[in-house]
Parts: sequence; structure tokens; C-alpha cells
Amino acid sequence: MICWINPFTGLAGDMLLAALIDAGAPLDRIRSAVAATGLTGWNLTAERITDHGLAATRVYVEVTDLHTERRATEVLEMATRATPRPVAALATAAVTAIAEAEGRLHDADPADVHLHELGGHDTLVDIVGCSAALHALEVTDVVSAPLPLGRGRIDAAHGVLPCPAPATLALLAGAAVTGSDLPGETVTPTGAALLHAPGARYGPPPSMALGTTGYGAGTRRLSDRPNVVSVSLGSPLPGGADEDVVVLETNLDDVTGELLGHVITRALDAGALDAWTTPAVMKKGRPAQILHVLLHPHHERPLRDLLLTETGALGIRRVAATRTTLPRAFETVQVDGHPVRVKHGPYAAKPEHDDVVAAAAALGLPLRVVAARALRLSRAGTTTSQEEERAR
Repeated sequence: MICWINPFTGLAGDMLLAALIDAGAPLDRIRSAVAATGLTGWNLTAERITDHGLAATRVYVEVTDLHTERRATEVLEMATRATPRPVAALATAAVTAIAEAEGRLHDADPADVHLHELGGHDTLVDIVGCSAALHALEVTDVVSAPLPLGRGRIDAAHGVLPCPAPATLALLAGAAVTGSDLPGETVTPTGAALLHAPGARYGPPPSMALGTTGYGAGTRRLSDRPNVVSVSLGSPLPGGADEDVVVLETNLDDVTGELLGHVITRALDAGALDAWTTPAVMKKGRPAQILHVLLHPHHERPLRDLLLTETGALGIRRVAATRTTLPRAFETVQVDGHPVRVKHGPYAAKPEHDDVVAAAAALGLPLRVVAARALRLSRAGTTTSQEEERAR
């Protein structure tokens, strides 16, 4: 599923969460994912409101524990407990991005950073909630219109800061932005992190069969327009869609396999579409590996810097390319009570590896057995218990 975000007046975590709920994300699954983190003293509710004649959803996080400052490591640890596992992975990526941005700004180790306003309950609820909503809606591709940045100043724990906030600007590196006539903070660090984590790309609505659109309202009331963000869900059009991409390449003959694996993981976490290596023989017969990273153009600069920094390479090649993506859809089957998503393309279906790993570990079965069961269930449109009942 494609999710196109239109940040009409900006983007905050609660606005995105509200819009995803308005588009159909189930509130009970969002609450369950947040509860799994171990966070206490909160309650999440949603209600329908009308802002300048436009109906939208607004979310409220009621907090009884007013503790707002936490170390980044504490927030990160709670995010890793979110369920299911793909939700935790996305939430962890968002919290990590915030910690790294704050670390750079304060010249500190991200693990030692104290999150002031961002350490409160609402930040974790927004991050985990949006991650759970995207997972529930089976979103695989996030696209956003350019983000409107406000002007003026904001009051923060460290005093008066320019607007946009430095943390927001750090998190938006590589993003498409535009000026806004609105004063104050229009894009929050949490909103920026929630675009950074899934590797959002920027531009007009992509080619898709349009489905549901949801509207999420912010708490701020504007005099002349609704303060909302909209999310539109859609399926890729049959026959595939072409898009411009970039391939970065560098030859490496002095790095270990462990380092290559680390760089590939970092690149994927930073928004790369894919990353891989191919063996090569360089001058003087030296064996080497060519590292390839596939990405959208707006991610080129940060990923180029990452590759050069991590590998120590002295140069990098850039190849412009076009890729064709075919439509895909997800369904979830239950393998002995454990959810496994199955991705369907026009010509084949494949269980999601992370879900298979989690189910296999819980059931004490080999990966291949769980994957085969998930495929059988998907083809039959049934559950494990029904399948086993017929086998008896």
C-alpha cells in the first residue's frame, strides 16, 4: 500500500497519527503496540472534530505521569518492546534518528543525550502509534508533499530557539521543504522523524489506484484555514510504475565482511531502497567487493556521506537509472496463532522474513517449515487450525 502525505499546514506526530486513524488504522491495535513498550500513566483517545468546515480526527494523549525528560537510551529501550516486531523496528528507527540528531546538535554521544520535550509520553505514543498504524494499514511506501516550514522562534528547554527547531532541520536533511506564511513551529521533530524512519520520498502523489483519505487535526487553531494533514492510501497501478533512481558504487579491497554487512544495514536504515555487493578483481590482482546502493535522488547526499564515512573510500560513482516496480499487496495469515504477512506480486507470493523468524522462534520450528505453512494458508485462504483439522 502507498501512503501519500499532504502536510497542508505542517506535520506533527499527533496529526499524522490522527490522519492514519481517520484513514482506517484500528485504535485498539495502536493502543496494544504502545502498551507493549511498558509505558505507564497514559491513555490514547480519538474523536471527530470539524475545523473550518472540514471533518477530521484529533487524538488526545491523557497523561497522569508528567515525567517529560528521559535519556534517549530509555526511550529507545521502550520502543524496542513494541509489538509486533516490524512496529518495533520502525519505532526504533525513528527514536534513533532523534537521538542521533540531538547528539550532533549538542556534540554528545546519542546514547547520553537527554530528551527534554521529546522525552515525554506523547512522543513515544505518537512514534509507536504511527508505526503500528502504518503496519496495520500494510503501508510499504511513504511519499510526502514538500513540508512547509514556519518562521519566528520557539521556547525550548535550552531557551529561545529559531524556528524551525534545529532538531527538526537535522532530521529533515535531504527532505523537500518550502516556506510557509504561518508563524511558529509547523513541523515538529517527531513529525520529521516519522518521515525519516520509513525512508519517505517527496513529491506529488505517485501513480496509484486511490483508496481512502484520512484527515488528522492538530491542536493549534488557525484563523483562516483548517490545521490538518491528510493521508491518502492507494495501490500501485497494474503493469508497474517507472521511477528515477540513483545507484551509488564504490570498489573496496581493504574492508572486512563484517564492515560490509554493517554498511549495508546502515544504508537500508537510512532510506536506501536496496544495497548489495558483487565480487571483483582490481589492479595488481587484488580481490575486492563492489558496494552498490540503490536510492531515491533525494537520499543521495546523506547516503553518499554515510558510505564514504563508514568505508573510508576515496571516491564514489553515481549512476542514474530507472526502475519499474510491480504492484504488490499484503495479507496476514495465522500460523499456529502467530501472524505472518505474505507479500503478493503479479507472479509470486513470499512470506515476510521477519514475521517468519518470529513465528519460527516462538514455535520451535525451522524457518522453511513456517514459510511453507504460511504460503499454503495464503493459497487456501484459511488458518492453521482449519488446515490441521482437515488433515485429521
